[in-house]
Amino acid sequence: QVQLVESGGGLVQPGGSLRLSCVAPTSIFGIKPMGWYHQAPGHERELIASITSDGNTIYADSAKGRFTISRDRSTENAKDMVYLQMASLKPEDTGVYYCNSALGWPLQKPVLWGQGTLVTVSS
Repeated sequence: QVQLVESGGGLVQPGGSLRLSCVAPTSIFGIKPMGWYHQAPGHERELIASITSDGNTIYADSAKGRFTISRDRSTENAKDMVYLQMASLKPEDTGVYYCNSALGWPLQKPVLWGQGTLVTVSS
């Protein structure tokens, strides 16, 4: 059973900002690179930002300069928090956003996914 919970999506106007959050159990994901994935309507899921356990980040061209991925850990709750700060949003950013392991992507793809969080960029 997947234990990823994404939140923070919503309706936003072009040029606006959103902050997405993801809760992941440290026991499963703590040492793995984590990523945010974007699935636009009618398109495949794509990895747009990833962060290693020690904070190194990689962004897809679509996210560079606009999105910032970060990561935190709650030892009390044994949870890793992964965030995606999104700015200068465009209509093409519309879609469902998921977080999951980014280990080996795209050759290795996670099997189980959370419910995702819907972002709609529209005026």
